[in-house]
Amino acid sequence: MPIDASKVPYCGTPPQPGALWTQWNLDPVLMAALLLVLAVYLRAAGGRVSSSNGSVTGSIERNCFVAGWTVLALAWISPLCNLTVALFSARVGQHMLVVLVAAPLLVLGRPFEILVRAWPVPMRAVAPALAQLARAPLAAALFALLLWLWHLPRPYRATFESDLLYWTMHLTLLASALCLWHVLICRERRELQRAVVAGIVTVVQMGLLGAAITLAPRLLYDPHVLTTQLWGLTPLEDQQLGGLIMWVPGCAIVILAALAAVGRTLLSPASSVQR
Repeated sequence: MPIDASKVPYCGTPPQPGALWTQWNLDPVLMAALLLVLAVYLRAAGGRVSSSNGSVTGSIERNCFVAGWTVLALAWISPLCNLTVALFSARVGQHMLVVLVAAPLLVLGRPFEILVRAWPVPMRAVAPALAQLARAPLAAALFALLLWLWHLPRPYRATFESDLLYWTMHLTLLASALCLWHVLICRERRELQRAVVAGIVTVVQMGLLGAAITLAPRLLYDPHVLTTQLWGLTPLEDQQLGGLIMWVPGCAIVILAALAAVGRTLLSPASSVQR
């Protein structure tokens, strides 16, 4: 059944096609949190001690982080947020932007290492736990678990009825994706095998989930049952499009990233490049 009209989802009511581009999410708490994250990172990155080529490397890292932060902000603030109320395919597209575009760019900015170097004492308490989460088997398993959990029909529906669950979904998906990409982008030769396995596991599980959604013979995500027609799609066609987004371009990004990591490692000197 469609969502209760008395419960307005976090991203608002379903938009009309002609008014979509006016529907920006200007939640002051979200905007303040995003700006705080960016400010903390830039301050820590600016305070690092540079090596002989540190200025170039530091600039690349900062640019990657800012690019990832920008993608993340647009995924949550732009009219895409409002469109996710109407279309399942838009929600899947938003998730793919967060976990497959924003997350790897953020990881390339090396935020954890920069924060540890800038503020070693306060970061020392959380460093061991974060290091364990970023291990290949756990990172791949955690990402798979959360991706499947939040795309099951009941948890998916619940995120439209509770702002707390909506942000729990986004933040847990982002956190698990950061751990996964830390593994996939790893440049240490001794971690190559585990990174490749993590990449294969991720491609397989994402492909299975995307295929299951695409090929499902019936509608699984009823919050959109009354909102897709204005966008030229039946609810089932919208569901199939969402599954295809995850199945094809989503898996392709992970495959390309894994192949790039393998090639970069094989071409590197015998002594691994430390992250």
